[in-house]
Amino acid sequence: MADLRIDLAGIKSPNPFWLASAPPTNSGYQVQRAFEAGWGGAVWKTLGEPILNVSSRFAAVNFNGQRVAGFNNIELITDRPLEVNLNEILETKKKFPDHAIIASLMVEPQQEKWHEIVKKVEAVGVDGLELNFGCPHGMAERGMGSASGQVPELVEKQTYWVKEVARTPVIVKLTPNITDITMTAEAAVRGGADAVSMINTINSLAGVDLDTWNTVPHVGGKGAHGGYCGPAVKPIALNMVAECARNPLVNVPISGIGGISNWQDAAEFLLMGATGVQVCTAAMHHGFSIVEDMIDGLNNYLDDKGIASVTDLVGQSVPRYSNWGDLDLNYNIVAQINNDVCINCNKCHIACEDTSHQCIDLYSESGRPMLKVREQDCVGCNLCAIVCPVDGAISMVERKSTIPPMTWNERQSLISNFTR
Repeated sequence: MADLRIDLAGIKSPNPFWLASAPPTNSGYQVQRAFEAGWGGAVWKTLGEPILNVSSRFAAVNFNGQRVAGFNNIELITDRPLEVNLNEILETKKKFPDHAIIASLMVEPQQEKWHEIVKKVEAVGVDGLELNFGCPHGMAERGMGSASGQVPELVEKQTYWVKEVARTPVIVKLTPNITDITMTAEAAVRGGADAVSMINTINSLAGVDLDTWNTVPHVGGKGAHGGYCGPAVKPIALNMVAECARNPLVNVPISGIGGISNWQDAAEFLLMGATGVQVCTAAMHHGFSIVEDMIDGLNNYLDDKGIASVTDLVGQSVPRYSNWGDLDLNYNIVAQINNDVCINCNKCHIACEDTSHQCIDLYSESGRPMLKVREQDCVGCNLCAIVCPVDGAISMVERKSTIPPMTWNERQSLISNFTR
């Protein structure tokens, strides 16, 4: 059995699966239940000046029969008194000394306010701090959350203020509602961050009720933008983690967040540079017990690969992640259709004919409908394999090129040298 223990910037936990700062970590009762279920750590629901929440707060986007493909919320930080939260953190840490408890914090961008709350939460024994510069709604309108997180100078300054007094590792949680997340990640590092976490939720509106014309959710007939998370955001989150992991100026550990629903998702984030992962929506959808399958699945995967420790997985795919201009223009794959498996739904033909390169032919053989790819016209776009509903019916096969590899950047360099 592989070793699942991690050390993220000095924060140790028995496995890489943490609950993210969100409704599942709102109280000591919940966090203790989560630890009993097997979660390695928890980022306590964001602490600050208690606020007033609204009703209703959540909405989900269902897609093609899958419930909660995306999740939207307009809930804010904790609405419970700070002292109550601190007492519960202290109690929880005593009961579970080997599990990671990280305090998520959000206050106004004032040095003294950061100093005050950091001292209070560290006094009850937290293992680390996570600075919430990501929340896109409600708190942002008050100058906190993503309002700070979208300004690199504010990220750097507030991180520095926290590091002036912090005795535990400081994680900076970044907003995805920005053009280039590496800019704020670099700012966090300049401010002294020990780690970064990403992504927080994405600005969103879940939908509109076509009967009432109210937004979903609505509060007495009025709505507001909220934060979007869940499986639908995973590709966005994975890209942002990868961009930071390959940036030499973001030379701190990463806690990956965004659409992680199973061990496979977690493994992908680890391969793309995350040291550990945080989960929210999947736990809200299915309960704390999902971590059992995550732990078992990751353990079995590592054993099958002959990998002794989960930390040996971290970042292994980062060198394979590059820029478009560094891709080989002469690499060639084509589609092949297995007519013994094909059910003749013709989705591949329709997709290719209408929206791709018109390279799949229909023909008949002994009265049976057949499909064949004209390889000389196929560009290897993958669309036919993507829309095919039958596993094994369409394969993408590499064709050796007679032309040496060449990237766009190399090509432009040759042209530039030739025209000098």
